[in-house]
Amino acid sequence: MPDPEIVEGDRAGSWLVRLDGRDQSVVDLLDPTRLAFDYVRRTGDVIDAAAAPGDPLRVVHVGGAGLTLPRYVATTRPRSWQVVLEPDEALTARVREELPLPRRSGVRVRPVAGRPGLEALRGAGADLVLVDAYDAGEVPADLVTAEALAVVLEVLAPTGTLVANLSDTAPFTLVRDVVAAASPLVEHVVLGAEPATLKGRRGGNVLLVAGPDGSLGDALRRRAASYAAPYRVLVGREVSDAFGGGAPRHDADPGPPGGVDSAG
Repeated sequence: MPDPEIVEGDRAGSWLVRLDGRDQSVVDLLDPTRLAFDYVRRTGDVIDAAAAPGDPLRVVHVGGAGLTLPRYVATTRPRSWQVVLEPDEALTARVREELPLPRRSGVRVRPVAGRPGLEALRGAGADLVLVDAYDAGEVPADLVTAEALAVVLEVLAPTGTLVANLSDTAPFTLVRDVVAAASPLVEHVVLGAEPATLKGRRGGNVLLVAGPDGSLGDALRRRAASYAAPYRVLVGREVSDAFGGGAPRHDADPGPPGGVDSAG
């Protein structure tokens, strides 16, 4: 694995974590609630919609990098149970040394890849599974199959929610295929992205939110509209109308999943 870089960010206490020349995380040691990347902010909106501030959560993070979101959860919801699945032990060691977690954060990092790590957590009763894992700029193929989503459902509590960061570009083959895989398994699928990405003007991060809570989409819409540069949230028929026509991928399928480099 490539050596990680940690460089000063755009303000005091802020640091940028890079891997293989790609920006992975912004960590603000003075304000762990600051979520600098747009798609990470959108993930924070899902966390905030899932539980009131102060209410502890059970969260599984697939992909760790600078541990930005685990820090956010630990700060806004103390006593939360959090497990991070991050196979890059050198990256985790560097982050722990230079960007230490708060004391008693409750964050446990397991040096294991996402899929086997999820399989070991069956029955965990997680409120959220946050998938933000990349290998050479692409989502690992074994995290976007129908079988992988079935494993996630076994990790989640019956009321739990999957959040997956999918980097893609028009015609959004990856997003369409994951929507096709998730739709038969969960009651509600919601998508969120910047307008320019949804219009196909540029590649970007499409956040997929899947679970049994039908009110989550409306809550995310209200949060999205509150920003100076609002993002779009698609719910219900809007998802199938805009991102239908995909085919679920399976573990036995050959080839990489496609998509574009992650931005964050």
